[in-house]
Amino acid sequence: MEQENIASHTHWFLVGMRGIISLPAIILMLSFIGFCALTVQAGIPVEQVVFMTGAVWALPAKVILVGSMMAGANLLTAFIAVTLSSVRMMPMVAALVPEIRGQRTPTWLLLFLSHFVAITAWVYAMEKVESVPRERRVSFFAGFGITLVLANMLLVAIAYRYVATFPPIVAGCLFFLTPVYFLASIWNSARHRVIHIALVLGLAAGPLFYWLFPEFDILLAGLVGGTLAWAGEKLWRQKQEGGR
Repeated sequence: MEQENIASHTHWFLVGMRGIISLPAIILMLSFIGFCALTVQAGIPVEQVVFMTGAVWALPAKVILVGSMMAGANLLTAFIAVTLSSVRMMPMVAALVPEIRGQRTPTWLLLFLSHFVAITAWVYAMEKVESVPRERRVSFFAGFGITLVLANMLLVAIAYRYVATFPPIVAGCLFFLTPVYFLASIWNSARHRVIHIALVLGLAAGPLFYWLFPEFDILLAGLVGGTLAWAGEKLWRQKQEGGR
């Protein structure tokens, strides 16, 4: 019986690994090639870029870190900027953990796997996890998340010497694929109207907050857009219930 359990966990880990050939993973890898071009322009050695890819997993956080280095910011400033950028992953972790946790899943394992939660891993897992048995979902996510990180570390190590020849527009377009895919995936997978409203309001508020508070534009656009969408949805529900 124990051997069957091990075989089952291994099977679902391998199923997760096969997600590396999915559209989300391919788009992310293309985006990492664009990020690699940015690090070459910043003069960051390849071994540091590979380490950064594994240690600071979310791609936007890495871009903020590289931008801070290029701007000559001190270590504390860069640390705070990357930390604030990564706070947005907390709701993703909070949404994903209840979906993959089994009755016997140890807390330390969930904490370890939370490192691999970023836009691509979260979107892919939330779309696929319902078709995975509850007690095997941790194995499935571990297979996908770990493989995705290791594959991008290898990709960065290989592509580093070649991306210097890319025109800046090509590198920029490759990097821009990930946020475009993320927005399209969230819109398509949204189960409630309020999510669509929050996305529209957040996108509309983005340019305004970039002009007013460029250091906090994304944070404020998301906070204001989400709050207004939630408040509007709540008022609409109260009006509907009051009219009955």
